[in-house]
Amino acid sequence: MSEDTEIDTNYHEVVDSFDKMGLKPELLRGIYGYGYERPSAIQQRAIKPAIEGRDVIAQAQSGTGKTATFAISLLQRADLTSNQCQALVLAPTRELARQIKLVVQRIGTYMNVRCHTCIGGMSVMQDVATLQEGQHVVVGTPGRVFDMMNRRVLTTSAIKIFVLDEADEMLSRGFAEQIKDIYRFLPDDAQIMLLSATMPRDMLEVTKNIMKDPVKILVKKEELTLDGIKQFYINEERDRVMSEYRSGTSRILLSTDVLARGIDVQQVSLVVNYDLPSNRETYIHRIGRGGRFGRKGTAINFVTQSEMDVLCDLMKYYNTEIVEMPDEIADFL
Repeated sequence: MSEDTEIDTNYHEVVDSFDKMGLKPELLRGIYGYGYERPSAIQQRAIKPAIEGRDVIAQAQSGTGKTATFAISLLQRADLTSNQCQALVLAPTRELARQIKLVVQRIGTYMNVRCHTCIGGMSVMQDVATLQEGQHVVVGTPGRVFDMMNRRVLTTSAIKIFVLDEADEMLSRGFAEQIKDIYRFLPDDAQIMLLSATMPRDMLEVTKNIMKDPVKILVKKEELTLDGIKQFYINEERDRVMSEYRSGTSRILLSTDVLARGIDVQQVSLVVNYDLPSNRETYIHRIGRGGRFGRKGTAINFVTQSEMDVLCDLMKYYNTEIVEMPDEIADFL
């Protein structure tokens, strides 16, 4: 996003230097150590109101410093002499949650900040133990964060700032109700920051219920272009891979949910789900490839303890039984 990018905002103060933002010296040191020289366009407009405690809705393309925007803001607002959790960040995926944690830790290098990720697929007991030690910042996916709140392990009484990163992606993945449940645990005066690459109208409607007079910093739609990015596609490679799989030349196919919906192969004897899908309908698209045209198939699901409720929900929804894998699994193949 260039310096002259057109931005629609109801907050018009622009701070073009980190030194002018009134940040803690050790935080400034971390910012410059991270490699920043001057704030990006979104940072020039969003950090100041955020550290003043205002609710903020910020939209900008990926790669414009959105993550550092809220990382700087929450580190400035946090009282690191306290062991209580003061900032909660939600992300749609485990990978993004891990990435956010690294940014917070690197920018907060000289502040002794304690930051923990609460994500599915990791040990629940380890999460419990780490949270009980005291964490200033918790970053996580909605399911695991809500679980820790329900267990009364993640205490929320001291949370000052609640961040929704890639909010459009979270809502599109069906996390809206979990986000609302998490929000109910928070103090009434908790500040909310919502960041996203896109800002559809329905999401702005949702924010009306949880945000108070937010500062809005929105990149105008016509500015969200892919100009300057060379884009290519490879179709022959995909067709070749699918042809080899259909013919049996290739016996194993590693696939995404998107491709799982479009695989036209008569006989797939085994489907392995590395993780459970985020919605019920996707599950049948995945494993349905293994039982077509009256043939029998086998599906193996890798499930962590924290995902057992999702597994139970699938069994109830499809009125089926999913049992623990027996030692003699080869008999089913």
